[in-house]
Amino acid sequence: MKNRPDFCDISSYQEFIKYYWYRDELKNICKDLCIDYSGNKLELIHNIEEYFKGNLIKKVKKYRKPYIVTNNITLDTKLIECGFCFNQKFRDFFSNVTGDKNFKFNSDMVATAKKVKEDFDTSFTLRDMLDIYYGKKEYAKYDNSSCQWNKFFKDFCEDTKSNIFSNKLKVASILWGEVRNSTKEKVYTKDLVNKYYDKIKCYINSNI
Repeated sequence: MKNRPDFCDISSYQEFIKYYWYRDELKNICKDLCIDYSGNKLELIHNIEEYFKGNLIKKVKKYRKPYIVTNNITLDTKLIECGFCFNQKFRDFFSNVTGDKNFKFNSDMVATAKKVKEDFDTSFTLRDMLDIYYGKKEYAKYDNSSCQWNKFFKDFCEDTKSNIFSNKLKVASILWGEVRNSTKEKVYTKDLVNKYYDKIKCYINSNI
């Protein structure tokens, strides 16, 4: 497997996107490039893609006018003005609107609320949020890439090969490090234990 190079040694977006990057790494890259370093992983990757195209996306400072939080909420209430958060009050509100007694906020609603607040979008309403819930509108998508390690570890633990290791978390992290820094797909496969067993063995021997 090819090891991941330093960002300064990468010459194209096509090469850059082959590798796995943590959000903090992407944020620092954007800082070094003097481009906008706010947002989630997908937004940061987009900013870096634009950089390779010659477009420097700068952070825009938004004027935030004072507002009064209202307790009387309707579907036309602005999300910013009602101090929206994912608590029982707003869960009950959407439960009444949808008729779903077991109403649960979905991941895209979480991503949308975060972006609305970051952008201080005073036009976005609870009706818009309801459209997000029903999939009628798209404002911000949840960044699923942060779940890759969790799934990798889960799949490793479900593999019977992992039963021989007492510290599964450490062994999985060794394997993840190899996959993360390569151009391979960021998933667990059964051949990884055999392929990197020497590295795993070194760790085991050093902790005896």
